[in-house]
Amino acid sequence: MDIFEIFGEYSYFGIFLVLIGVNAAPILMPPSWIILTSFYLLDPNLNVIILAMVGATGATIGRFTLKKISGLFRKFVGEEQKSNLDIVGDYLNRKKYGYLLASFLFGATPLPSNILFIAYGLMRAKSIGIYAGFWFGRTLSYIAMIYFGNAVLRPFLEIFEDRLTGILLIDGFGIVLIVLFASVNWTVLITQKKIKFVKPKIWRF
Repeated sequence: MDIFEIFGEYSYFGIFLVLIGVNAAPILMPPSWIILTSFYLLDPNLNVIILAMVGATGATIGRFTLKKISGLFRKFVGEEQKSNLDIVGDYLNRKKYGYLLASFLFGATPLPSNILFIAYGLMRAKSIGIYAGFWFGRTLSYIAMIYFGNAVLRPFLEIFEDRLTGILLIDGFGIVLIVLFASVNWTVLITQKKIKFVKPKIWRF
């Protein structure tokens, strides 16, 4: 049976579990909005608002798990990059709504949020705003995507007839963003308002 049929039998709870699993994985997972839209197209009787809120809750728990797992790899990160990440963390901590706005931005837009939570994990970020902003952003974006899903999903799948190709391209874009993030000298950017790039020596081995 198709995964949507298997978990669709459990209604919102099944969808909730799928979203947790998809968002806990760092790569090789389709965008969450595609999954939610597919469930809705399979069962139009689902309430869009409830579906979006259930999906956002599952996605937030999944990203929380990804953040925790990513934090375990901090010991393998080079000292220069640790310092770079800590600069970003200190900057967001000084801003009253820093984490809230950053998470909302990634949650409400098509930006790949896996890179954000991997970065949060590596910098050991701690703030309820991380999850509140992401949840509200995801809820709004999911409502819009589900309502217009049929118009958006079909062209997307036509472009990427091989779904694995689409997933790999999205993940590739995410990896490029991670490297770009690691290449920015955040100390210079935050203190001097200048963009300077450094060679991203991320790992110690």
